[in-house]
Amino acid sequence: MRQITACDEERVYILTEIVCVRFNERGKVYFFDPAGLAVSKGENVVVETAKGNEYGECTRGNHVVDDSVVVQPLRPVVRIATEEDNKTAQSGKEKEKEAFDYCQKKIVEFGLDMKLVNVEYGFEGNKILFFFTSEGRVDFRDLVKDLAGMFRARIELRQIGVRDEAKMLGGLGVCGKAFCCSQFLTEFHPVSIKMAKTQGLSLNPTKISGACGRLMCCLKYEECAYEDLVKKAPKIDAFVETPSGKGSVVNINLLRRNAKVRLEDGYDTTLKTFTFDELDVLGGKGRRAEYIAARAEGKLEEAGFSVSPPPVIKHSFEPSRPLPREHRHSADGSASKRDSAHEHKSSHEHKASGEHKPQHEQRKSSNEHKASHEHKPQHEQRKSGGPQGADRHAKDGDKKTKQPRPQPAEGAPPKKPFNKRRRGGRGKK
Repeated sequence: MRQITACDEERVYILTEIVCVRFNERGKVYFFDPAGLAVSKGENVVVETAKGNEYGECTRGNHVVDDSVVVQPLRPVVRIATEEDNKTAQSGKEKEKEAFDYCQKKIVEFGLDMKLVNVEYGFEGNKILFFFTSEGRVDFRDLVKDLAGMFRARIELRQIGVRDEAKMLGGLGVCGKAFCCSQFLTEFHPVSIKMAKTQGLSLNPTKISGACGRLMCCLKYEECAYEDLVKKAPKIDAFVETPSGKGSVVNINLLRRNAKVRLEDGYDTTLKTFTFDELDVLGGKGRRAEYIAARAEGKLEEAGFSVSPPPVIKHSFEPSRPLPREHRHSADGSASKRDSAHEHKSSHEHKASGEHKPQHEQRKSSNEHKASHEHKPQHEQRKSGGPQGADRHAKDGDKKTKQPRPQPAEGAPPKKPFNKRRRGGRGKK
């Protein structure tokens, strides 16, 4: 093991040269002593472990780290893998598939309540490790005897949790990417429901749980940032002082660093948004109740509250000048509501003026109006409405008096009955 001593102005560091090795694609990375070998990233190596020699892949070549992060004793790298070592490892992978199928068949045969997840075959061929999950304890003594007699090796059955199962099997998360545990997470950090509350997420278990059924590991990523924001933010229902007066906090947006406040001064009942720097926390719900009681009694200053002046509301509009009558039309050429109301009022006044005339004068004026239509041809009377059209548009006073039917002029041919008249086309000659 090679060590290097380095120092700066504050302390002396002891650095140790190591290489990083991983035994499977989703496994944890371990430190090993290069033992004078120059190992590059991606090379396969044979290292010494507590279980014997193991075959692994180098994820990072020779480099130095602080001696405090190295777990002693630091085991050495035996050799860089040869062609024979690569063939032995490949044959072990093929034996793992056979062992998995055989063990799965025996589990069904013995009726054991367990789920087989993975099988690892030792590099030297003297040990086979079976990983399984189960809700409780399982008596697998008969299964071990059967497996040992079949493979002539040391058999070890290890029960793992659902998180380790998801890490070994892999898959896609709700984000559409591969599981974090199967990519770069080497260790599982504890995740609590408090992290979801701090980040303002839904507490529905189906939305904050991963494929393994446990809380998602990514809740831990932004926990430190949210905890720092919570320290500077007021709590919900806190009684605060704002530039617009005193109020209670209704909602908080941690990422935008603002809060919605319902004002209590009575000048404005709408919700207003303020930044955290504009708010001064006076207390909680109890302090708000004291403020309401003191305001009702008119003793705000005695209770320790400052009287907030009412906000000044500035109006920016100017009184508009009335438009001339000829310009009071909308864009489609129709008269405005005021003009239509004025015309409606004048028509009522005109009708009311006709009702005050004596009955004989009204009858006289209607007869004169009918006489003006008698000298017109029949087709012109139809266009203009004729005597019947005039009666239709007569005043309310004329409608009440029943007028006689107009008679044809002297010397005019008699009219045919209405059902005998021909409509459309020309008559026969």
